[in-house]
Amino acid sequence: MHPKALLEAAASLVQQVLKLDHPADAVVARFFRENRALGPRERATLAETAYGVLRRKLLYEHLARSGSGPRERRLAILAFAAPREFLLAALTPQEQAWLAQCDAVPPSELLERHRHNLPDWLVPQLQEQLGDEFWPLVESLDKPAPLDLRVNALTDKRDDVQKELQAAGIAAAPTPYSPWGLRVQGKPNLAKVDAFERGAIEVQDEGSQLLALLTDARRGQMVVDFCAGAGGKTLALGAAMRNTGRLYAFDTSAHRLDNLKPRLARSKLSNVHPAAIAHERDDRVKRLAGKIDRVIVDAPCSGLGTLRRNPQLKWRQTPEGVAELATLQTAILESAARLLKTGGRLVYATCSLLRAENEEIAQAFSAGHKGFRPLPVRELLEQAKVADAASLCSPDGMSLRLWPHRHGTDGFFAAAWEKVQG
Repeated sequence: MHPKALLEAAASLVQQVLKLDHPADAVVARFFRENRALGPRERATLAETAYGVLRRKLLYEHLARSGSGPRERRLAILAFAAPREFLLAALTPQEQAWLAQCDAVPPSELLERHRHNLPDWLVPQLQEQLGDEFWPLVESLDKPAPLDLRVNALTDKRDDVQKELQAAGIAAAPTPYSPWGLRVQGKPNLAKVDAFERGAIEVQDEGSQLLALLTDARRGQMVVDFCAGAGGKTLALGAAMRNTGRLYAFDTSAHRLDNLKPRLARSKLSNVHPAAIAHERDDRVKRLAGKIDRVIVDAPCSGLGTLRRNPQLKWRQTPEGVAELATLQTAILESAARLLKTGGRLVYATCSLLRAENEEIAQAFSAGHKGFRPLPVRELLEQAKVADAASLCSPDGMSLRLWPHRHGTDGFFAAAWEKVQG
């Protein structure tokens, strides 16, 4: 595609993404469906340009004020994810001069908000938690997330799959913590790779894999994935159970569960039972009360731990929205706890960075439920043979705390309890 045409397409996509009325990945996917003539390289350029604008929105909007022409075109120019020579071929002389002026602005002259590109309400909370590590976190959030795979432990071994991918021209290395994971270089098309087609691998962030390991689902148990979504953790749990017992995948969205069906077919699992529920107090939940060995609650949350993948979330979330989520998280955890039998394990997790959705929820649950004993997550991860487990946990070892800049994963939190009395 000619540089001018590609820049025009990028400006159109940026305009749609910045409406912030739908997730960016859904907007990008729809744009590609409407423009099927785009090739793989053109799609990659357009997608990275749109995500680049979302990652550095405050900075680019600041710089764009000094330019002329449509706002979305100026933003697309600043974020254009292609060689500079290609971009310059699409610009007028006036735009080229303006872009050179933008490039010449030293970072030291920028306001902090134009350097961190985070909403004002979020910054103090992260600075309080991280101190001097705030800026390393900012730097990590400005980069795309790696592509992590989980090897299906029911059917394959990680070393064998790594060699198979290598033979297919896909470079992959073992993830540093999860014994199931492989980290892939670049963004290869996995859909037609034999290992993917036969269910030997699934795309799953290493942090999410650690949540499944923490749950410790075993052969013959009754297990519930309470907020299953598209089922990534469900499949990991089913493989850990060696396709025995009974594994319920609950979610309030039948649409999300529909996305589990093709993945389930590839996985070779027959012990998974997906079920859409109306709410956390659904009759399906009540019928299982006191019967379940393991429950994981990967609760609906702000998703701020996934900003490398979903940078639009920082512009869509608000303090009021986080408070509403905390109320929902408390209610879901309360209902999920009723499922457990004595001796059962409950895991609460989010992909949020905020204490209000993490530690504060876990502490309130512990204070209000004396029949549940908090479990030391560090010890549980060590028992699951997770490498360097201490580095993944809070200083007291009681909770999982993953950060993109420390661990290379999405941001995750998890706490665990054992039910010791009815």
